[in-house]
Amino acid sequence: MAGQKITPFLWFDGQADEAAEHYVAAFKDSEITHVMKQGEKAFVVTFTLAGIKYQALNGGPMFKPTEAFSFFVECEDQAEVNRLWAHFLDGGGTESQCGWLKDRWGYSWQIIPKRFMELVQSPDREGAGRVMQAMMQMVKFDVAALETAFRG
Repeated sequence: MAGQKITPFLWFDGQADEAAEHYVAAFKDSEITHVMKQGEKAFVVTFTLAGIKYQALNGGPMFKPTEAFSFFVECEDQAEVNRLWAHFLDGGGTESQCGWLKDRWGYSWQIIPKRFMELVQSPDREGAGRVMQAMMQMVKFDVAALETAFRG
């Protein structure tokens, strides 16, 4: 298997190792693969989430995460939406709207059920439009409410 050519690189103010541990706990096929230290402290943490490699740098307070970068997570069902939603809010995350939240380190996550993507891409454009309208009123996605909106 060829290596991953592009690796997202995340900036933290001293909590890269804590964040990486929290992130890998959320997904199967995830692990911390290397920790480069400066003295006794983690400097760069390399980890995989669902098989995709990331690096996290303890770079200091100069840069903060923004909504311009987010993790888009396609969930199998409502149970996975609920589990991941709770996981990423744990310890001080904040809810936003339309399936978005920020974790305690300020990174944005889109926790999106697969069924939402199927409904908005449906050839039934009126049903898809109703799903979009319903989604705009949601904080965390509610698959049953999306299905109801689609049916009209």
